[in-house]
Amino acid sequence: PGSPPEAGRGRIAGRVKRQKHNTEREQNLKESAMQLLRRHQNLEDLLLEVEDPPCKKLCPSQLIDCDSAEACSDCSSSFIGSALRDQALRLGVPVAILAARIVACSMEQVCSEPSHPVLLSLEQRKKLSSLLDITQYLLVHNMFSRLSFCQELWRVQSSLLLEAVWRLHVHSIVSLWELLESHPDVQAVTAWLFRNLRLLCEQMEVSCPSDDTTKAMLSDFVQLLILRAFQDNLDLGRTVDPDKMPQVGGRVRWEVWRIVVLDSLAAGLQESSLAHKAVRCWLDMFSVHVCCVIAPDPLKKFFRHTLVQILTHSPVLKVSDAIQRQKEWSFARTHPLLTSLFRRLFVMLSPKEAVSCLQEVLEEQEVNWQRVLSCVSVLVTCFLEAGQLVRDWVAHLMAVAFESFHLDSMVTAFLIVRQAALEGPAVFPSYADWFKASFGSSSGYHSCSKKALVFLFKFLSDLVPWETPRYLQAHILHPPLVPSKYRCLLGDYVSLARTRLADLKVSLENMGLYEDVSLAGDIAEPHSQAVQDVEKAILMFEHTGKVPVPILEASIFRRSYYMSHFLPALLTPRLPEVPDARAMLIESLRRADKIPPSVYATYRQACATAEKEKPESADPGMGTEPGCVEEALGPLKAALGQLTALMTNPMQYDAVSAQMAVIAEKLDAVLGRRRDDTCCEEMKIQLSTFAPDVPQQYQVVVDLLLTAFCQDLMAACSFVPPERQGPWATLFVRTLCGHTLLPAVLARFCQLLRHQGPSLSAPHVLGLAALAVHLGETRATLPEVDPHPAVATHSLPVPEFLNDLLSCHAGESALFCLKFCTAAITYSWCKFSPRCLPPGLIKKFQFAVFRLVSEAREPHPVQNEDSLPWRLLCLPSAEWQNAVLALWRQSSFQELLAEPEFRLTYRDWLQQELEVSAGADPLSDTERQEFHQWAIHEHFLPAPLASGGCDGDLEVACAGLIDVLMDFYQSPRNCDHTESSDWPRGGHKGNSDLFCRLQEMAADLELGCPVSQGHFVFGVFHRRLEALSSERGVADSLWRQQEILMCKRLLLHLPPSVLLGKLHAEEPAMPSCEEFFYLVNSELRNFCSHGGALSLTHDITVHFFRGLLNTCCRSLDPSLTVNLTLAKCQARCPLMVTSALLWWSSLEPVLCSRWRKFGQGRLPHELQRLQEAHQFAHSFFSPDSTSAAPTPAWVSAAALHFEVQRVGKDNARRLLKKLDCVREEARHAIRVHFFFSNALLSVFLMGFAIADSLMALEVCAEILACLERRKLPWLGLFQLAETDAGLGHLLLHLAPDQHTRLLPFAFYRLLPYFDEAATIMDEGFLRVAVDMYLQLVQLFVGGETTAVSQLQGHSVELIAKARLFLLQIIPRSPQKSFSGITKLLAGRADCDPEVTSALLHRHQSMTGVYQEPHLF
Repeated sequence: PGSPPEAGRGRIAGRVKRQKHNTEREQNLKESAMQLLRRHQNLEDLLLEVEDPPCKKLCPSQLIDCDSAEACSDCSSSFIGSALRDQALRLGVPVAILAARIVACSMEQVCSEPSHPVLLSLEQRKKLSSLLDITQYLLVHNMFSRLSFCQELWRVQSSLLLEAVWRLHVHSIVSLWELLESHPDVQAVTAWLFRNLRLLCEQMEVSCPSDDTTKAMLSDFVQLLILRAFQDNLDLGRTVDPDKMPQVGGRVRWEVWRIVVLDSLAAGLQESSLAHKAVRCWLDMFSVHVCCVIAPDPLKKFFRHTLVQILTHSPVLKVSDAIQRQKEWSFARTHPLLTSLFRRLFVMLSPKEAVSCLQEVLEEQEVNWQRVLSCVSVLVTCFLEAGQLVRDWVAHLMAVAFESFHLDSMVTAFLIVRQAALEGPAVFPSYADWFKASFGSSSGYHSCSKKALVFLFKFLSDLVPWETPRYLQAHILHPPLVPSKYRCLLGDYVSLARTRLADLKVSLENMGLYEDVSLAGDIAEPHSQAVQDVEKAILMFEHTGKVPVPILEASIFRRSYYMSHFLPALLTPRLPEVPDARAMLIESLRRADKIPPSVYATYRQACATAEKEKPESADPGMGTEPGCVEEALGPLKAALGQLTALMTNPMQYDAVSAQMAVIAEKLDAVLGRRRDDTCCEEMKIQLSTFAPDVPQQYQVVVDLLLTAFCQDLMAACSFVPPERQGPWATLFVRTLCGHTLLPAVLARFCQLLRHQGPSLSAPHVLGLAALAVHLGETRATLPEVDPHPAVATHSLPVPEFLNDLLSCHAGESALFCLKFCTAAITYSWCKFSPRCLPPGLIKKFQFAVFRLVSEAREPHPVQNEDSLPWRLLCLPSAEWQNAVLALWRQSSFQELLAEPEFRLTYRDWLQQELEVSAGADPLSDTERQEFHQWAIHEHFLPAPLASGGCDGDLEVACAGLIDVLMDFYQSPRNCDHTESSDWPRGGHKGNSDLFCRLQEMAADLELGCPVSQGHFVFGVFHRRLEALSSERGVADSLWRQQEILMCKRLLLHLPPSVLLGKLHAEEPAMPSCEEFFYLVNSELRNFCSHGGALSLTHDITVHFFRGLLNTCCRSLDPSLTVNLTLAKCQARCPLMVTSALLWWSSLEPVLCSRWRKFGQGRLPHELQRLQEAHQFAHSFFSPDSTSAAPTPAWVSAAALHFEVQRVGKDNARRLLKKLDCVREEARHAIRVHFFFSNALLSVFLMGFAIADSLMALEVCAEILACLERRKLPWLGLFQLAETDAGLGHLLLHLAPDQHTRLLPFAFYRLLPYFDEAATIMDEGFLRVAVDMYLQLVQLFVGGETTAVSQLQGHSVELIAKARLFLLQIIPRSPQKSFSGITKLLAGRADCDPEVTSALLHRHQSMTGVYQEPHLF
């Protein structure tokens, strides 16, 4: 302190001077520090101590400086590289080898103390990541040897984890194949890789946090094993031995398939076992998304090689074992993992390649018959084309077997056919049918020689000791066709087979009527089989109304079974209030004397006794005394009460699983059976939706369980929302589904939802909705439901079945549907995802919301809150409307509705709206009309097509409505609804307001449609008719007729102007009615004619002419337009003209009245001509009538024809006499004859009285006589062709196609009335007669004469008469008659060889030169 300031400043200056920077000294100091570190460092520890660059721990803004991270990393790596160089220099080894050794040691340290058999922990991954970064630096600077590194790694392979090795491959340090190839011992590396892959598969599901890692690892190894073995011209690098890797890959693959998959499947797998998980994990690697990175060629080679290995692994089963046990190897009974394996292999192998592979394996190697036959089942079940391929393969095997008497081919063919037949007739013919087709005819495989016959029966006899009873029955019931001199061979086999059946205690006589002998299943007891026969017989009787043929045959040929088993099962005492199908079948059998009077009297007495005892008998209950029932239900009620107590305490949710086990045990005790979790998985649940019946023994139990579920749900929801309730509900549902109780639960569901829904309380609705959600979530494990009587055409999964139970057709049911859907969607959103619900339920929710909640129709901003309206539903007041709106306005829900699967489209809305009955609609007429206007014009019409709307196109909206209307009124769902005179019999009237909407939209389109554009309605009709089959079968014809009737009825509901379209712009203006003419000529002519032919019905005729006048009166010259239109009509659509003539009496007043109202005078000229033709025909019978027939002549002839039909038989003869006497009127006779020929066919086809047919026949005969007397040509009427000009072309457009095809029938029905002497001399008669005869034979062969023969005897008789007639006139016909006869017979000579021979012989004898006919 006493120092002067100057002294202090000097000392400070001196210190500053001593601290002056010295560059040389700093460099020396750094070198000394580096030497010190190099002498005392441990490079292995140093590598592991290096962490990520500090900059990675900084905030995101610091990461923008990209140089900082690289600088940090480079600094660490360069320091280690420098240290490696110094140490390598000191040790005298290359730095690359030293680096490889040190990195390998570091890898060993990283993998030490593993927490998983094959995977790294998070800490280990972090260390390994740093190590790999450094290794990559060393590789870049040529300071790392891959080969030495691989060798060092294999020295410590016992410590290596598979993930560490895989990450070396991913980071491009060393590839997997390079690493595996470097191991000196192939067997050791194979064992190491197999062991690790197996552990990886087994631990796949355990390592959930690393699920992506494990899948990526396994995928890379699978690709490695496939590519190394099956990729051609693969660049493996200089260090890889091209023969070693395929060897390693092949061994590893085979070990995995053999031990992990095949041996495990053979031993049987529990789903919860590690082996099951390993197999499933390995098979998942062969899915499309994993294998898509591999080229198709090597992948196909691998799959084929794998299939061969599977089929040939462990061939320990003998052929005798396969014969006895192959019923256990069907598709349904094969382990799901094995069927999944085959399906994955067939993804790359086409069915043809798979069958070829099977064929090669069976020909060249010993096989595992279980795998081979299971493979056949999967193949024919999963691929439609495989059935034909297998049939061709079997045919080839059978041909080889009988050509060279090769026993192995025979055995293979029989096993394959039987296996394929096990999958049912839908995929492969039954074994009985195949056996019958192969050996039941003279062209069978065995028919070539006696040796072949002996070979067959020797083979069948050798099979007998191992055959199952059903195949023996098939061989006996469908024996091979054997020549009479070799019947002893068949007799010996049948005797041997019957002896074997007797040893098996199976009676051939007691075999069921409908028993499928193709299935190698167990033989049912005669009584149980009889019950099934009765059910099938009743079903067939319902469909046909006739006693099934098998019953009639059994009553004669199998009387023992019929009397002892079938009749007792049928005649069970019953008390139906109204006679049902069973009662009517019994009555039919009684009338046919198929039930002995004593047996029937006993049956009636038993029914009467049951009727008397009915009021006195108590309900059967559960099959036990009431005290026993209560005693059994007591523990179950107590257990369910304890579960409810647990629901009220969220802290005890961990005890729910144990309590559910207790409930399951008590449930077993009540049901009196042990649990069988697979009892429902191998069956379809048969359930009647109209009258669901819950078995009495299950009624109390089901109600108890459903009530408990609803109470438990409400109790749990009073504390926590569904997403926080734990798994109790899932466990509860599994308990229900694990028993045979499931059908009863679904039946009770049907009763509640379909029949009692509106009366359910809010807790019941919530509970049932939640239960439905859980059933949908487990749909994969549940059997399908088969409604009976079928509402759908196929069985339904449980969620879709429950959705079908919901109805929006009436007010109360619609409100219930809205509540149920709201609860189900909200609960599924809380618990799982709404995607577990069927899309139909979400669409019904939208439909109900639009109809019942008008607020939802208005645009409203969506809500982004995550809270769902479940809490609103659980309130005591159950604020349903608020809950509905809250759900509707959720942004996430609106996003779901944007998906095409869940969006309510315009077509969906129309289908639902048509189901609404107007009498039960909660909306008033005004409200319904406003709702329709909003839905069509504001909601669906402006919506784009991709969103299920109409894109603003009113025509699209109309076409969609027409499509839905036609589908709806032809749907079998409407068969039980109210009848309507306007629609097909039994059809549901539906929401008639939609017809008003259609008419409104059609009227709008009429105003705005372009002139040149055809009407869209005909486009809809044309598209639908084109989609139908054009076959002539009865079913196809009836379906097409129903479709055309619907088209006609829709046209009648639309404005008449639709039929004629718009007027053309150019003058003279004419309507564009070509589309309607086409519809008449192509469809209405065949199916909508009046009385069967030559005219349309009154309604469509009047509709057309109304539209004609309405449209033409808008032109400048209405009369001219009408005349031009009707002239076109005569030329292009003559059926409209004949229709007008038929209905002229009622049509004329309408036309005259409308024409006068339009301010016009006399009718247009063409209408006057129709008027004159009608007047001419009407006055023709007057004795003093002298008026000439108006033109055209065919119009007058049509008018005469209709008048004759009207006046009756006597006046018809007067007409014919007048035609014969008045020469100028005789020209009408030809045309009148054509009309009456078609009338004759109509009488036969439409089933009119015999008197009508005789009248038509007599009139035709009289006209024919008139024509012959006048020597007028009439044969041309039976040779009409489309290419004919004038009359022929016109008449073809009048008659239905069926009548034109049946003209040969009319020709030969007139045979007795021909003037034989005159007709034979007509040079064209023989050709016409032969042509008609050949067509008649073809019609008979094609089955088209059956409708005619119903009234006129057998067609065979008519053909016989025609044949005899031809054989008589051929020798007497002149030479000119045989001109062109060879051409006439071309392609049809085989129809009747005798007639053909007679014609050719006569032709030869007359010409004197025989020429080989060119018939083909």
